[in-house]
Amino acid sequence: QVQLVESGGGLVQAGGSLRLSCAASGRTFSTYAMGWFRQAPGKEREFVAAISWGGSSTYYADSVKGRFTISRDNFKNTVYLQMNSLKPEDTAVYYCAADQERLPKTPGGLDAWGQGTLITVSS
Repeated sequence: QVQLVESGGGLVQAGGSLRLSCAASGRTFSTYAMGWFRQAPGKEREFVAAISWGGSSTYYADSVKGRFTISRDNFKNTVYLQMNSLKPEDTAVYYCAADQERLPKTPGGLDAWGQGTLITVSS
C-alpha cells in the first residue's frame, strides 16, 4: 500500500500562489489515481482535484477550477497541487489521497491518505 506525505502548506496573502507536494512511498505509486481534498474548520472534507494514474485525465471542483492545477511526476513519486489566485475561503487543511481503482473524487473508501498540510489565506 502506498503511503503519502504532504508538504508546502503555509500562510499566503489573498491573490497569491502556493504549490503543494505529496510524496509517495512504495513501489506502485504509478498505478494509483491521486487526488486532493481539503477540510476547513467546522466543515466536512471536500474534493478539490483528481488525476488519473497516467496523468491524462484531471478533474476539479467548481470552486477551484481555473485557479488550481493538479499534476504528477511518476518518476519522482510525487503529485502536486498548484494553487493560484488564492482566496480566504481556500483556507483549510489539504490532504492528498490515492486509490488504485478509481479517480478519488469522493473522500470515502480511498486506499490511502496523507497527514494533511495547513493552508491559510489572509485577506
